[in-house]
Amino acid sequence: MTAPIVSSRWLFENLNDPALIVLDASQQAITTSNKSVDNRIPNARYFDLKNNFSDKNSRFPNTLPSATQFESECQKLGINNSSKIVVYDALGIYSSPRVWWMFKIMGHKNVAVLNGGLPNWLENSFPTEKIETQQYNLGNFKALLNLECVKNYDLIKSNLNNKNEIIIDARSAGRFNGTAPEPREGLRSGHIPNSFNIPFGEVLENGKYKSKEQLKEIFSKINLENKELIYSCGSGLTACIILLAGELVLPNRTAIYDGSWTEWAQIEN
Repeated sequence: MTAPIVSSRWLFENLNDPALIVLDASQQAITTSNKSVDNRIPNARYFDLKNNFSDKNSRFPNTLPSATQFESECQKLGINNSSKIVVYDALGIYSSPRVWWMFKIMGHKNVAVLNGGLPNWLENSFPTEKIETQQYNLGNFKALLNLECVKNYDLIKSNLNNKNEIIIDARSAGRFNGTAPEPREGLRSGHIPNSFNIPFGEVLENGKYKSKEQLKEIFSKINLENKELIYSCGSGLTACIILLAGELVLPNRTAIYDGSWTEWAQIEN
């Protein structure tokens, strides 16, 4: 795999590849009303983003885990350095880009997102199976975290003056403009000064990424120059949707502000 996204057809035709590992990154709390959550793509392994692949000691949600934690949990899933990984989720495109990004910054390049996720897989009448808890042979995955791809509050604060990077916020226009409330109780809405807004839904159509021509048009509304792009959202999850969209059409270096608006709004209250 060389592209960051693959089609349901591609995955179906490669399911028997012994090096392939399919990861289900569905967020159970969000998809409980979705009947398809009881089924999975054959042999998919559940990637528990909330409980196993987040820093439990952080006061902010979805915080990136340490390389040691990420490596250990990947090994428990039977993931090897040689594994070809395809990530999907039950909403189409939602949490899977976050997992893709995590693998990339942990040094694993052979990873892609299933474009359209489980809904598109079902639309194509490809097979599924009931979800069951399984144990896997320990993998040999090794993580090497690239810290340049993860930005913190201090760097974002300094960028207000030097403007060396461009911040793109993936939240809705209402939350970004301060006209709609944040879903987290007690957190004000608004945005980081000098940041730009591309709501993550704008890069998607029917649960899949829009065409490259459409994505180029969306990003063309911002003068990106050759600056590094730092993506933000509420907690660092949907920011990865926009980051991956940019990866499809832009040459710019990218990073995630992992604390995102949840951290910024609490510190800059």
